[in-house]
Amino acid sequence: MKKIRILLADDHAVLRAGLRLLIDAQPDMVCVGEAGDGLEALERAEALRPDLVLLDLSMPRGGGLSALAEMRRRVPDARVLVLTMHADEEYCRQCLKQGASGYVLKQAADQELLLAVRAVMRGEVYIHPAMTKALLTDLVDRAAVNAVADPASTLSEREAEVIKEVARGYTNQEIADRLSLSVKTVETYRARAMEKLGLTSRAALVRYALERGWLTTR
Repeated sequence: MKKIRILLADDHAVLRAGLRLLIDAQPDMVCVGEAGDGLEALERAEALRPDLVLLDLSMPRGGGLSALAEMRRRVPDARVLVLTMHADEEYCRQCLKQGASGYVLKQAADQELLLAVRAVMRGEVYIHPAMTKALLTDLVDRAAVNAVADPASTLSEREAEVIKEVARGYTNQEIADRLSLSVKTVETYRARAMEKLGLTSRAALVRYALERGWLTTR
């Protein structure tokens, strides 16, 4: 069995020792090296080319999100699993944005850590359960705000159908025939939709439709 080669990067020697024992006790994992600061972590990662770097970002000499970004740049084939004390959803989000494959809290550095390592090596993204709930809640809130801010979300189903057909170049009569509506009804839907979208010309509508991909989907 090919073992997952792991580099431990944390400035606490006692924690590293415990993690090494935990990892080396697994039949599918092996600790290939350790680093006690950010600069050493980068050097060891380049030299050892591990499958996964277990990275604490709160380290001297080049810690923080910049260390994560530099790790991804220098050793792109190695997955990075962040092990941190920061139970903060924004910090987690930034880590994922910088290329981390997972986010585990130090207080969960036992069986959950092993689950995280295996999940990440399967190509999944692993996030500590408490952080997952916070991130999902935030995503839902952001989606709600964006929906309210998006003028297209205020269109009725018929208004959307009509305005998309207008953008595709069909006349009011052709749209009426295609949608089984009267021309006057089409004109009403068209006027309402244009007003809701804040558009005053067909050219502006076409540009808007292109930006939203309306002209490439049916």
